[in-house]
Amino acid sequence: MISLAYPWVLLLALLPLLFGYRKRQSEPVDAPVIPVGHWLSGMPGVSSRGRSTPLWRQLLLLLAWLCLVVALARPQHVGEEIQMPVTGRDLMLVVDISPSMDEQDMVLQGRSINRLQAVKRVLDDFIDQREGDRLGLILFGTEPYVQAPLTFDRETVRTLLFEAGLGMAGRATAIGDAIGLSVKRLRERPQEQRVVILLTDGANTAGQVSPDKATEIAQAAGVRLYTIGIGADTMIQRGLLGSRRVNPSRDLDEELLTRMAEQTGGRYFRARSLPELEMIYDSINQLEPIEQDGQFYRPVTELYAWPAGMAAGLWLLLIALRLASNRYQENTATEAGHG
Repeated sequence: MISLAYPWVLLLALLPLLFGYRKRQSEPVDAPVIPVGHWLSGMPGVSSRGRSTPLWRQLLLLLAWLCLVVALARPQHVGEEIQMPVTGRDLMLVVDISPSMDEQDMVLQGRSINRLQAVKRVLDDFIDQREGDRLGLILFGTEPYVQAPLTFDRETVRTLLFEAGLGMAGRATAIGDAIGLSVKRLRERPQEQRVVILLTDGANTAGQVSPDKATEIAQAAGVRLYTIGIGADTMIQRGLLGSRRVNPSRDLDEELLTRMAEQTGGRYFRARSLPELEMIYDSINQLEPIEQDGQFYRPVTELYAWPAGMAAGLWLLLIALRLASNRYQENTATEAGHG
């Protein structure tokens, strides 16, 4: 389909008629007058002295003007409507920030870091790789709250994650409430794309919704839960009476997290170290993207160069003819003088 970006510009095609009519009212001249001003009065086909211009030259001049007007109207070829697919999923990251996440049983480059620091480091790379996904962030402790709604702005999600601090949401762990809030945020999205990645280091100790009930709600809403239990199995704890080996993950409810994941079609992962946590997020990152409805657009091809080129060609032709005519007249006058 051919269309014009600025169809109102076509009104300029009438200007030669208007100026020609005004000239005929004032004095009888045969030369066509076009709205180009006195600065082009010497151009081929434009007469300022009332000298008669051949009809064929008038037609070429008019055709050049019409081509210029059409070019200014910006003709375009608009193609058929095409749907642009958008690949990806809606991923809600649910992160435990209760005080127990301060346990320093993760090791980075030979030094101990706490669990939340390890999570931030690994999620930084994970978020960077989820191009095309819509990401959201929920932080929870005694109560969950939405730190970042679902968005394509990965940089904002990353910034808000790094601003999270231990104990900001309370000292307990409300796993059920956190899952319930994430399902609420995902239920308006297409069912095949709803994914929750829950990371915690403990058991459910607070909240109004039990984890099992929240899992049932997630299952009914078509939300897949990927649960991650973080924390080392053993660590050396130093005290006044010497060092002893302890299990810093004794409160982790792996049975609950496994049940939640399997019931919703997800998977449970165990992260005992920073490398294991990185491998877990690499595994989740391999989720096959699916197509969701994208925006429609029509391909547009600009065609103004054709009439503009034709106008330029006609003007060059008129100039060449004018120069040839002048040279012929000069030669004729010279020969007549010699004769």
